[in-house]
Amino acid sequence: MSRAAPTLFFRLDTDGRQSPVTIEHLFAGPQPSACWLIGGGPSLDELPCEDIARSPIPKMCVNLAGTHKLRPNFWTAYDPTVRFHRSIYLDPGILKFVHRRRAMDLVPETTFKVCDCPGVVFFDRNPHRDFSTLLSPDAAGIVDWSDTMVQAIDILYRLGFRTAYLAGCELRVRPAEEHLRRAAEAGCEMRPQELLGDFVRRCESHGVSCEELDRLSRGRQYHFDEHKPLAAAIQTDQHYFRIAQYLRLSRTGLARQGLELISVTPGSRLNDYFPYRDVTHVLAEIRTIVGDPDAESASGCYTQTVRRWSVELGPMRDFAAPSPRRRGNATPRRLPFRRGSVASSADTELFIESEGFHEAQGDP
Repeated sequence: MSRAAPTLFFRLDTDGRQSPVTIEHLFAGPQPSACWLIGGGPSLDELPCEDIARSPIPKMCVNLAGTHKLRPNFWTAYDPTVRFHRSIYLDPGILKFVHRRRAMDLVPETTFKVCDCPGVVFFDRNPHRDFSTLLSPDAAGIVDWSDTMVQAIDILYRLGFRTAYLAGCELRVRPAEEHLRRAAEAGCEMRPQELLGDFVRRCESHGVSCEELDRLSRGRQYHFDEHKPLAAAIQTDQHYFRIAQYLRLSRTGLARQGLELISVTPGSRLNDYFPYRDVTHVLAEIRTIVGDPDAESASGCYTQTVRRWSVELGPMRDFAAPSPRRRGNATPRRLPFRRGSVASSADTELFIESEGFHEAQGDP
């Protein structure tokens, strides 16, 4: 009998004791499971967050993404603990994925360690991952490309998800309107798809310094109320550009592992390289595939005794798994037929039974 691969995820106690948590593939299903991946970009203000929150697939938020808009089912971060909210760490309804180095950090505004918090699982990182192996089922840790979104993609893959809808993931920082007006006054226009740093350098060549631009309004860098100085925003935009190119170069590796990234973020850098779909169409498709909780009626469900599948459906039959030891022309033996759906006369509950098939007698 083969031994199961060790789990990547674990709990930690304040005394350092480690307990495995086996959740790999937990969310895989008979069709590719999907999850929202929510970033912190300002475009989230323009998306129907209430509809996303109500949609019947989970939401993975990174860092401060989703603040005051929706609560995540899953959450992960790369940066230090002090940058995030107490309510994330202490909410038992959020499954949190945190690197082990953060385990002994104090949760903001409390005396609790991160490892004390409910619903926290830890992981180790693996920085030795190239583009073809961004998603590697055999890797000993979660990918470390110094980026939370890439970390989240790997975690979702390990959990069994095969479709990620990216919302609020512009992967760019745009100059504020005041920056564009001041640059235009100096004869400098921003070029399409230009990096923020390149734009600022051209502004400086036209006599408008970075310091002067920084004294102007910084615009909307996130969907929540937080801003970075322009020099830091330039570095962030350069980081976003790098990650967008890393993901572009990883497309073949992603496809080999069966993970599809779909952007619903208008203006994202990823839209040049990955499919972009209107969010309303995605929401409608999710309801078609999973079901529409807002439209489902409970009336009569507890007294239901008739089949609830299409009469046009072809025959189905359950078989035992093929045995690797089967030899020759031995064929499965069919056990006595049992109807697939019968109702108990006592309490009208529905029982589902399968037709049993087992290997022929005498098959070694």
